Amino acid sequence: MKDGVCLRRAVNLIDEIDFEDYGERHAFNDIYETLLRELQSAGKQGEYYTPRALTAFITSKVAPKLGERIADFACGTGGFLVDAIKYLRLQVKTTEDNAILQNSIIGIEKKQLPYMLCTTNLLLNDISDPQIIHGNSLERNVREYRDDEKVSVVLMNPPYGGNEQSSILNNFPADLRDSETADLFMIEILYRLKREGRVGIILPDGFLFGTDNSKVAIKKKLLEECNLHTVVRLCGSVFTPYTSIATNLLFFDKTGPTKETWFYRFDLPEGYKAFSKTKPLTLEHMKVIDEWWDNRVEIKDEKEDESLTDTYKSKKYTINEIISNGYNLDLCGFPHKEEIILEPEELIQNYEQERTKLNKAIDDKLAVIMQMLREG
Repeated sequence: MKDGVCLRRAVNLIDEIDFEDYGERHAFNDIYETLLRELQSAGKQGEYYTPRALTAFITSKVAPKLGERIADFACGTGGFLVDAIKYLRLQVKTTEDNAILQNSIIGIEKKQLPYMLCTTNLLLNDISDPQIIHGNSLERNVREYRDDEKVSVVLMNPPYGGNEQSSILNNFPADLRDSETADLFMIEILYRLKREGRVGIILPDGFLFGTDNSKVAIKKKLLEECNLHTVVRLCGSVFTPYTSIATNLLFFDKTGPTKETWFYRFDLPEGYKAFSKTKPLTLEHMKVIDEWWDNRVEIKDEKEDESLTDTYKSKKYTINEIISNGYNLDLCGFPHKEEIILEPEELIQNYEQERTKLNKAIDDKLAVIMQMLREG
């Protein structure tokens, strides 16, 4: 705005907005969300813009209640918190209810820019004094949390792929220490979740099938202290264009140890080879999970050959089956096509055959075109 005339025009446009009008004020929500989505800095250092279809779906399944404390310990720009606010606002009937809502949302963000964006996001969603802390959730010793610091609901997509300093690792029990950031946040949640509390979290595949000592110890603690009732496997393109890392939705509550866990594989919609920036994941796509969620049935994959091992799109596994599998939660995953490795001579022969077929198809097509031109 080095040009004074342009600045004056911008001021005049802003002056026309009625900030007291509820509709106009809330139009900023959509505008702001669009700006956040288009941020070019998204996807650095294991932090990605979470598709709003995922935040809305997870929030609806965890179903926060008015009066509960809802937290995101790595809140980024506040996508989960905003969806929690929208979900709770439907329960607000009085001014007292609204006052409760104002103090229900808690966020912590390590980086300066996302912290500022999140605070603004909550202000635009009518939270007058956002309780967003600028800091690192992992800097506190997890064994020091008091009961009044614990929360009833956690909604998160923690950063993953990063590593924390050794000074941070000292805040966690020795047998659970893991340099992977996402694993540390899982430990954080287990220590900060109230009895009867509920969690919806997005985690990478590495957490499910990791077999090193610390990962197994974290999963063992999760299954012994919480009820991991549902795992939804997501395809790798969900976070396109930021990353192709395959992720999963984990839903659990602190009502007792896990007895059984349902796994469901969310396949790409018909006609999709992958989600993309122009064809992103939407809530409409999530309806298939909604339908399954309320009517859970085992779904076996079709086999090309009866000699092949049975695989499942959806299946319930008991805790004994999970333990006997070495706490490997890589179940109902995406099928891996076996690649046949040919000898060099055979590979060259195959290429030559394919080239001959392709050349013939081109020649046939050219002959048709030439014939049409002669007849024309």
